[in-house]
Amino acid sequence: MTTETEKAGEIPVMTPETKCSFCHRSICCTYTTQEIDTPRSMDDFDHMLWQMAHQNIQIYKDEDGWFLLINNRCRFLKDEGGCSIYDSRPQVCRDYSNDYCEYDEPAENGFDKFFDSYESLEAYCRKRFKKWDKRYTAE
Repeated sequence: MTTETEKAGEIPVMTPETKCSFCHRSICCTYTTQEIDTPRSMDDFDHMLWQMAHQNIQIYKDEDGWFLLINNRCRFLKDEGGCSIYDSRPQVCRDYSNDYCEYDEPAENGFDKFFDSYESLEAYCRKRFKKWDKRYTAE
């Protein structure tokens, strides 16, 4: 995406209005998140494992709570970045603030917990619950 400033040979200035044009990876358009209830029991974590058994799913906890991170690129994201339906994009896209985003720092840096695979969540469960591996056996 070449701006008029760049065509004129001037150095482009980053402002909130132009920041997205500097981000050629469009990271914010390559995933969606869904808040989930705070897991407390083995059953809750077992359900999370089921979710993590599906492709392109991760889970994180940050100061706002627990979230599913669904790594699935927006179908309207252009190959070179930018939105192919910008003028009619959904309200959530319009409301998104780029004041501090993945262009500035990876989101993972703000996570309290991050599970990038089934195996990482399973290892956490084994540490958290002493009887994790016995949860299916009759007592």
